[in-house]
Amino acid sequence: MVESTADLRVTNARVVTPNGTISGGVAANDGIIVGVGTESNLPEADREIDAEGNYLIPGFIDPHVHWGLSRYEFDYHEGLEHDFETETRGAIHGGVTSVVNFLLQKEPYVPDMDFFKRAGEENSYIDFAYHAIVHQDHHVAEIEDLAEAGIRSYKVFFNWYKNASPELGIDHSDAGGVYKVLDKVSDIPNGVVMFHAENEDLAIERRKELQEEGRNDLEAWSESAPNICEAMQIEQIGRLTEYTDSRAYIVHMSTGEGVDICKRFQEQGVNLHAETLPAFLSHTYEQDDLGVWGKISPPLRGEDSKTRLWEGLRNGVVDYVGTDHCPHKLEFKEKDTGKHGDIWDAIPGDNNGIEYFLPVMMSEGVNKNRISMERLVEVCSTNNAKRWGLYPRKGAIAEGSDADMVIVDLEKSAVVDDDFYHTMEPRYSTFHGEELTGLPTHTIVGGEVAVEDGELLAEPGGQDYLPRGPEGVALE
Repeated sequence: MVESTADLRVTNARVVTPNGTISGGVAANDGIIVGVGTESNLPEADREIDAEGNYLIPGFIDPHVHWGLSRYEFDYHEGLEHDFETETRGAIHGGVTSVVNFLLQKEPYVPDMDFFKRAGEENSYIDFAYHAIVHQDHHVAEIEDLAEAGIRSYKVFFNWYKNASPELGIDHSDAGGVYKVLDKVSDIPNGVVMFHAENEDLAIERRKELQEEGRNDLEAWSESAPNICEAMQIEQIGRLTEYTDSRAYIVHMSTGEGVDICKRFQEQGVNLHAETLPAFLSHTYEQDDLGVWGKISPPLRGEDSKTRLWEGLRNGVVDYVGTDHCPHKLEFKEKDTGKHGDIWDAIPGDNNGIEYFLPVMMSEGVNKNRISMERLVEVCSTNNAKRWGLYPRKGAIAEGSDADMVIVDLEKSAVVDDDFYHTMEPRYSTFHGEELTGLPTHTIVGGEVAVEDGELLAEPGGQDYLPRGPEGVALE
């Protein structure tokens, strides 16, 4: 037995490492992994957790959340502070140990960077980084300064939100604006342009037609932004990315057509990659019981797209999964018209995504043999860390990496109800009423047990902002 002492040791686990799954355990000291292997090769520790033969994986990294989005209850800065506490509390219950949040305001971002760092450092349960939504000319002008502040990913709405949900305060971009951002970011080391890819010129006409027909159902919302809306924009993004020799990332890709287009550009050597969401991997527009809770932008699709997205995850065309977690209070989501109220007026976006992220991917993916545990860890943790400059500090169970880990019991199940979640109240999501199998038993953040068998053991605050330099985030 090695004589050195660690703070924590997890034993009797199936440990998913970058080199494969091993039987053994992990030791951590001062928040850093100091040993991975068989128990006999691990140092003794102040505390030992018996994983009981369950999987030990790196904590999930959610690359796509929108804290502070609701303008109904708080101004943006107040909402950001509020959501960091409530939503990352849900994150650790669900096995997510790092998050990348989208900044969204009309004002320039750089003057507020000290606040953005402090908002997370003082209120979050987990380490965090930022993307910036560049929807004003002055945002584009400050891209280089944002890179210096550690933000190297910039989101563009192409050309969605010309008409939809003006209360969200998001301005769209046309092809000329997309060109300017891609061209500028091509000179930023490890810079990435992220795209909400939907064509609203077509969608607004379909929306008018459906409303004139008196339609007010979830399927109508999907028909109002058909698959071609996403396909049209991804095609343009791929061509513009090739033209500028830049790097592009499609957020929340929802269609099988999108998988085909991305595959074609990737085979041509274009740096075009895509993320999808648990909701698109689990739900379709045929589920009428979802009501306005199922109103997501882009909308839920049919069974064919769901199947093709899973195929894309398995074969490497789709390399990332996030949640697009939008924490709206229920009354604001529904606009006080109820779950089966006005589909056109309700706010688009899913709720509580960060907490159901791991359980859904285990239940719908690993337990239904749609994806291996090793590939799941890649697309939900390791690849997200690599794409956003957090690897190998995050996203891996390896010596020197942060001790952010989750023990997962693939046989543990729960019905998603009001008590399933630990985020802001009231709690709701597209998975309400469903049984999920494959849940975390322990979430370890920075070498400390944050949640054990559903019991919260951590306090908010004291977490790190993760500024991404040209070579990413340095190991501590």
